[in-house]
This record gives sequence, structure tokens and C-alpha cells, in this order.
Amino acid sequence: MAEPTVLIVDDQELIRTGFKLILTARGIAVAGEASDGHEAVDACRRLRPDVVLMDIRMPGMDGLEATRQILARDPQPRVLILTTFDLDKYVYAALAAGASGFLLKDVTADHLAAAVRLVGTGDALLAPSITRRLVERYASGAAEPALHRELGTLTPREREVLTMLGRGLSNTEIAGSFHLSEATVKTHVARIFAKLELRDRAQAVVLAYETGLVTPNRG
Repeated sequence: MAEPTVLIVDDQELIRTGFKLILTARGIAVAGEASDGHEAVDACRRLRPDVVLMDIRMPGMDGLEATRQILARDPQPRVLILTTFDLDKYVYAALAAGASGFLLKDVTADHLAAAVRLVGTGDALLAPSITRRLVERYASGAAEPALHRELGTLTPREREVLTMLGRGLSNTEIAGSFHLSEATVKTHVARIFAKLELRDRAQAVVLAYETGLVTPNRG
């Protein structure tokens, strides 16, 4: 499988340079750089990267709005949020908008490369415990749900699987809980994503909380 191409978006040149050196040294091509959200949207349109490393807090257009605009287009890259805080309402909003995960800026070099490759395959980068705390903190306080989906299209089993996704369980753990094969669980997950128009597990976690399938502090 070919390595993903990456767009690095950060208002600090030193951080962009450091990430570029890390990725290129590991065989991952950096398609370009951007110093704010406006540049990021334009660069995605021109360069069509597979993955966008997106800083949230930037002058002008911030990373959240840039993420929304980028993911509203087709074809869509995968957006990986960069933040100095693991519990940040802007990171939560970015996940709800379709970002595929987030990384702290003090991530190790090997973890950064592994994360880019993971989301480049179409998967989501989720540390379940951190993601749960993030969603629990902000979902219940949202003025209105960031995701509007009709859960009535799901079968009872699919609702159960979505609930488990919201709790951060892997396919293997879900299979064990319901005494199903992993292949069957993968089929359920694929159908859930198709019916609810979800990009990946990150949005599934957000949706499970915002629709009440999973409630804060009770899981």
C-alpha cells in the first residue's frame, strides 16, 4: 500500500519544519504546508493530500472552520487534529465535524508517523479513555447536536453495536460481548456507518453521546 501524502497546517514554522523532517525521514511524503485555515483550504483544493495534520488555534481562520470547509468538499482527505490539550472543546467540535482523531503536539516521532499511516487507511485514531472524557465533557453541554442522524434506521443489534462503539470498545471486544464473530461485527459497523453517514469511529463516539445511547459518567 502506498504511503499517504500529508499537508501540515500550523501557524508556527518551527513545528511545521519539525513534523516535515519526521515524516519524510520515515518515507511519508509531505505534499505541502499551510500557516492558517485559509491556506489549508486552498492547499487541499490544489494538492489533494490524503491526510491533513491540522492545528486548531491559529490566527485568521482557525483549524475548526478549516476542517469543516475541507470535509465539505469531495474528495475528502482525513483530518488529524493537533492540539496542546487533550480535553478541548474545539477538538470535540472537530471530531463532530468529521476529523478522524487527534494528537497532542508532544507526540513521539514514531507515534506521529504511525498515526498518519493509520488515518491514511481510512481508520480513526482514538484513544478510547481520552476520547470518552472529551465527549463526556462537551456533548451534554452542546446547544444542539453537531450530528443529526435518524437512529430509527438501525436494527436493534446495530443500536447495541453503536452503543459499544460509543463506549470505546474495539471490534474484538464487541464480538466477545455479544458472542459474535469479528466478521459479523465488522458487517454491523459498516452498515451503521452507511445508514448514519458516519466517516469513522470518531464520529460514532460523538453520535452515541449526543443521541443519548451513551450517557456521561455512566457509559
